[in-house]
Amino acid sequence: MEMQQIRYFLAVCDKGSFTRAAQATYVAQPSLTQAIKKLEDELGGELFSRDRSGCRLTALGRLVEPSIREIVRKTQAVKAEAVRFSRLNTVPLRIGVMTTIAAHHLSPFFTDFQQERPHVELELVVDSECNLLNQLDEDSLDLVISAPTSLLAEHYQSLELYEERYVVVFNDKHRFNQLQQIDLATIQAEPYLDRLNCELRETLRSVCQGRQVNLYAAYRSNSEEWILSMVRAGIGVALMPEFTITKNADQIRVRYLSDPEIRRTICAIFPPTSAAKPEVAEVLKSLRIGF
Repeated sequence: MEMQQIRYFLAVCDKGSFTRAAQATYVAQPSLTQAIKKLEDELGGELFSRDRSGCRLTALGRLVEPSIREIVRKTQAVKAEAVRFSRLNTVPLRIGVMTTIAAHHLSPFFTDFQQERPHVELELVVDSECNLLNQLDEDSLDLVISAPTSLLAEHYQSLELYEERYVVVFNDKHRFNQLQQIDLATIQAEPYLDRLNCELRETLRSVCQGRQVNLYAAYRSNSEEWILSMVRAGIGVALMPEFTITKNADQIRVRYLSDPEIRRTICAIFPPTSAAKPEVAEVLKSLRIGF
């Protein structure tokens, strides 16, 4: 299995057709098709089934896709390590940040930290909490900033950074502009925009069931930016952590959810082995001061 074959395979997966994949990888379509055929011969079966609309993964294709993507991820990690090693004047610090944590809230801290410690090279990885903790276990990350919803495993330590309340988010022409307080029952009458990456999604569902509140999910998305775009368009309302919304956000208004009041705690999570590293100790010390 060659990296070129892997690259072409994933391009077809992502683009949905051999033609678009060839364009995206800047290769002639016959060359791409031949490379995929060699990969299929090596793996023992067809990876794609074609139809008029393009192509789809076969059962074998679906089986091997996650492993092939993992090969690419690990290859990229090895290359990144090699680059770091070649930069002898810097110390790499790899920090994972949960997808739903607002970049604009943490960015000033990282800016100040790197200005004060130019010898530390920061690499920020944004992903789901589950994936980040797996990378922490694999020693691919030094530190994770997340909002844990359950007890952490014994081999983790944590530092509480800040709390944030959940707010009701709506556009500036919505009727909620006239309200000072908004509870779940009030939201029930509106189309609801469901954040699939919300770490408190199951908690909210349980609260709604207990109060016999049914939030009708008009739309769902795993992207915070898409949710905000749909709010601006007046498609519905959403529940989001307060710091997700920038001050004076265009066409967007918020109110704190009043009943029930929901909060999340943002923590720095790390194993003791990471805390022993000087550069990790430095960033933890700065986090204690900064928040």
